[in-house]
Amino acid sequence: MCLAIPGKIIEIINPKDSLKQAIVDFGGIQREICIAWIDANVGDYILAHAGMAISVIDEEEARLTVDALNKVDQLNLILPEQN
Repeated sequence: MCLAIPGKIIEIINPKDSLKQAIVDFGGIQREICIAWIDANVGDYILAHAGMAISVIDEEEARLTVDALNKVDQLNLILPEQN
């Protein structure tokens, strides 16, 4: 199973010898993410997985996803023991 996290592009970096990158804000944490495979601009929201943007989403979808992830965190799920 994969998990993609929503974030907002705050800066685009165009290195000459590498894939197109962006500084993305994930709720106050900023990371450099590869955006070479999507059409995105500063201010856009993206879904990122393993350091790569996999799609552009709207702000409402980003907010709903973050809300859902916060609810999962509050569940305090306990996995059953494996025998």
